[in-house]
Amino acid sequence: MKQKIYRNIAIVSAIFIITLAIMLITNYFTVKKVSPLQTQVVETLKQLNDQNAGNTELQEQIRQLDLMARKAYFISMDHLKNGTYMLLGMMAVFIVCARLYFTHFKDVPDKKLDPIDEWAIKSQARKYVNFGAIGLAAIALIFIVSSMPFMKASNQKEKQTLVAQASEEPASEQTEVQEEAAPTESVSVTKTNESDETVNSEETQTEEKAPDAPKAEEPAIPGEVNEVAEAEKNTEAPVKETKKNTVTEEVKPEESPEPEKTVPVNKTNSNAFRGNKSNGISLAKKLPMKWDLANGTNIAWHTKINGKGQSSPVIHGNKIFITCGDEKARELFCYDLNTGKNLWTFNVTGISGSPNQVPETTDDTGLASASVATNGKQVCAVFGTGDLVCTDMDGNKLWAKNLGVPDNHYGYASSLLIFDNKLFIQYDNNDVQKVMALNPASGDVIWSKDRKERITWSSPMIADVNNGHQLVLMGNPGITGYDPASGDQLWRVECLMGEVGASACSMDGVIFGASEYAKMVAINGTDGSVLWESMDYLPEVASPVATKTNLFIATSYGVVASFDPKTGELKKEHETNAEFYSSPILAEGKMYIISNDGTMHIFKADDEFALLDAFATGENTYATPAFIDGRIVVRTDNSIYCVKVN
Repeated sequence: MKQKIYRNIAIVSAIFIITLAIMLITNYFTVKKVSPLQTQVVETLKQLNDQNAGNTELQEQIRQLDLMARKAYFISMDHLKNGTYMLLGMMAVFIVCARLYFTHFKDVPDKKLDPIDEWAIKSQARKYVNFGAIGLAAIALIFIVSSMPFMKASNQKEKQTLVAQASEEPASEQTEVQEEAAPTESVSVTKTNESDETVNSEETQTEEKAPDAPKAEEPAIPGEVNEVAEAEKNTEAPVKETKKNTVTEEVKPEESPEPEKTVPVNKTNSNAFRGNKSNGISLAKKLPMKWDLANGTNIAWHTKINGKGQSSPVIHGNKIFITCGDEKARELFCYDLNTGKNLWTFNVTGISGSPNQVPETTDDTGLASASVATNGKQVCAVFGTGDLVCTDMDGNKLWAKNLGVPDNHYGYASSLLIFDNKLFIQYDNNDVQKVMALNPASGDVIWSKDRKERITWSSPMIADVNNGHQLVLMGNPGITGYDPASGDQLWRVECLMGEVGASACSMDGVIFGASEYAKMVAINGTDGSVLWESMDYLPEVASPVATKTNLFIATSYGVVASFDPKTGELKKEHETNAEFYSSPILAEGKMYIISNDGTMHIFKADDEFALLDAFATGENTYATPAFIDGRIVVRTDNSIYCVKVN
């Protein structure tokens, strides 16, 4: 009786294996030919959108088509992965049952088949059928291996052409941090006192008049008061700049020396992407509400950038930091806050482990999308090659290393963050996923933790929870809270999918995370419990930001919306007909957000959520502006400028 059961199970599993193998092979060829980012399709959609810029109905249809294409693609990839597990499981069942069925049969010597020996002929036929089923299953596995990024050979060009890498489980092998070999390194620092084609510069290194105060003091954003103490605690006091950075200094002994003029020193800082804690909240006051690059209205200076990059500006004291990078050079730039002059440039070369050929990236990501971080003593920058460098505030190299070349089809884009004298790095790629804390002064690893995530483009942020701090990282599929001091995981919620680019935000101990094609969630930072979920409007790249009474979201298809942070209920929405990659920033009771075409939108950050103004600045902008008292520093596609009330 048992023999018949084993035989029947083996037959059914063999039929299942053959059927599933054929389906997986068919799915392989389908997925191989189709990608949600096919160049021809994307270009066609762009052309249609450009030709019908005012047709909101067409734009909505294009967005829905893009949404369906991406979802279908990721579902196909999930089917491949699940089909693999099912095929392997059924093969195991078939082998076990076949083995048990033939256990009680005695081996007999091989003999030549008698043409009329029907039983022997059928036995031989069954053997061929079994071999054929196993062979077909093996062929299916080969095709599956070829289609799954985490099982492929490391052919960089092929990997970057498959968007499916963003949805598959990456390999577990960890790329070790390769320390720099000091004797082989050649790093060049260029210091200059000349402007890179400075335009409309009305600032000089003389004492400036304070900007005109607004007619009425704006109410502070809830939560700003709690940020002040931390900002002062984790920020080094800026040092008054002198002329030590000049290359030459003229001395005229025959003339009576004039008293040295004082350069005003900025006392509020924006030390990382989206502010000091990367939370999207600024303490800046007396900010301008209008400007125009074309006629110079409220433009302190405007400087051309000689390089490619989308990293957001970072400000400490009177110095601004950005990065640029392409196949020829990777560079860290420092500009003067008062004049826009390029103070120094750090050229990244000769780092041990750095690739001879840079990874392929998309144009909108490139090799310099990750923003730098500083604490007033060190400036740290990371590039799409995996090169991590750190200088002092004057551009002198402190240390450098390669983290491992990122296996990333768009390009590495997670910004750095320095908090509590630790440099935090989110390094989620196809081949390795980890979060690290380094000593910014030496580059020594304080702690490093592997992550159970897929490839991610978001950045770390610090959340205030129960009078303490948590390091919060978005991922695919999890949002995770860590202890910044030890790296211990405090909680993790699996709730995301697809290509996660937006970072998290927090308010009153609640962490908010959202990603397009997934959902928006509110998580209790105390225990990691989910408070609510919503799918009304979701961001693709721009990160959310929150007050005590409102949670704000900006989408890539032009909708800017506010939600109740306690319930997730949609409160109000605005259709802007714009696309947002830059993240919103809260300051002085307002929300500032600039669209890809350079249109600045300013909203009231309250329950009314009224649009105060929207105006074109004149240049495409993808980076998030930096805010300090009286000024806003904006990086565009090819320049950087400072806004200040004239």
